[in-house]
Amino acid sequence: MVLSKTASQTDVSVHSTFASRYVRNSLPRFKMPEESIPKEAAYQIINDELMLDGNPRLNLASFVTTWMEPECDKLIMDAVNKNYVDMDEYPVTTELQNRCVNMIAHLFNAPLGDSETAVGVGTVGSSEAIMLAGLAFKRKWQNKRKAEGKPYDKPNIVTGANVQVCWEKFARYFEVELKEVKLREGYYVMDPAKAVEMVDENTICVAAILGSTLNGEFEDVKLLNDLLVEKNKETGWDTPIHVDAASGGFIAPFLYPELEWDFRLPLVKSINVSGHKYGLVYAGIGWVIWRNKEDLPEELIFHINYLGADQPTFTLNFSKGSSQVIAQYYQLIRLGYEGYRNVMENCHENAMVLKRGLEKTGRFHIVSKDEGVPLVAFSLKDNKRHDEFEIAEMLRRFGWIVPAYTMPADAQHITVLRVVIREDFSRTLAERLVMDIEKVLHELDMLPAKVRAKLAMAEEEHGNNGTVKKTAIETQREITAYWKKYVSERKTNKNKIC
Repeated sequence: MVLSKTASQTDVSVHSTFASRYVRNSLPRFKMPEESIPKEAAYQIINDELMLDGNPRLNLASFVTTWMEPECDKLIMDAVNKNYVDMDEYPVTTELQNRCVNMIAHLFNAPLGDSETAVGVGTVGSSEAIMLAGLAFKRKWQNKRKAEGKPYDKPNIVTGANVQVCWEKFARYFEVELKEVKLREGYYVMDPAKAVEMVDENTICVAAILGSTLNGEFEDVKLLNDLLVEKNKETGWDTPIHVDAASGGFIAPFLYPELEWDFRLPLVKSINVSGHKYGLVYAGIGWVIWRNKEDLPEELIFHINYLGADQPTFTLNFSKGSSQVIAQYYQLIRLGYEGYRNVMENCHENAMVLKRGLEKTGRFHIVSKDEGVPLVAFSLKDNKRHDEFEIAEMLRRFGWIVPAYTMPADAQHITVLRVVIREDFSRTLAERLVMDIEKVLHELDMLPAKVRAKLAMAEEEHGNNGTVKKTAIETQREITAYWKKYVSERKTNKNKIC
């Protein structure tokens, strides 16, 4: 006798996922559901929603690596369950981190002996690396001031207004004044002379950027070092330099080996670099390297033994995955100097292809420099009818994510678009992007200039009422503010719909 049974509502093994009740009802958004659902349904529902994300490979706003070789992907997955902090349980992973620190330190010309180990640590990214470097500078400055019997409650850092937001976070979280050198039109990085003028006895360090987020330009660390050496001699201070090489640290050694920006300069005491940018590793890995042991105060290093052995640790977090450390070691030995140089040369060449394509349109000013991070920052020559925010918005129809933004003070009236060239951005894609930008420009030319027309009408009304007519810069700022508000409202509305 053959026994049979009727499939119950909960027996989903005989149903297609899309025929089950789990796709008929909305999933909870704020509270954990009372009942479980099958793993196949959970996967399918989440995977379907994630399809609405942008394509990481076409996200030209980001410096972060979006492609690695399958062999490295496998290493990452094999190590995904290893907690990096358990050094006694995973000694080989710890050894790989130490090898990475030493390799990067030598890449940055740290003054190390043949058998001397470098001083540094792997971090979640450059943000954590900058926090650790900043804390070391602050503590060392405080110790010196205490020993001299001087006040130590008003530390400051001098940097350019083009710094990444993590510097502002450090200043606010750890109560350090951030003294910013303002930018100006045509000069979008920190002016070393102005920076040195702002240095005083409370300055814990001057932070230089090797690869500005805004236009990829390298700041002149050599000139900064020379000017600061002279000021230190005149004042008796010993103000040091930190180099934020988050983007440029894995570029300069291979494309511009003669450029002096690293530990070859005597006042450079620490350097951070993002492994997940041009270190060619997925998001989640950064590095900070100190010149020598004296530059990292011992009291900032903690020693723990409850994981099985004495372990020194200097981090802002504790538990984290080991995968990215292993992936960084893979890239360093897999590519070597030759491989990294080839990748960076390809990125630079593709950036030049994109630059030339944009120049041929006759519609753009190129704001970025040829020497620096391989990116192209550009702005419209004529934005009377339409502006950069409209171009960025319309490029999304083709799948491209290209950011438009205004420059910091005192160049906030300048609006630019920026395309970051990563390892996986080919020449074919560069040429395709130029064609799509030309299509967008053609479409915009056919549309009425609604924003400009409204502002012109309002301006005319003010003029008739006897008020002073706005300057071109003031009008451009109003347009920029309008489009930022417009884009923000669109994003908010999309989130409400979702």
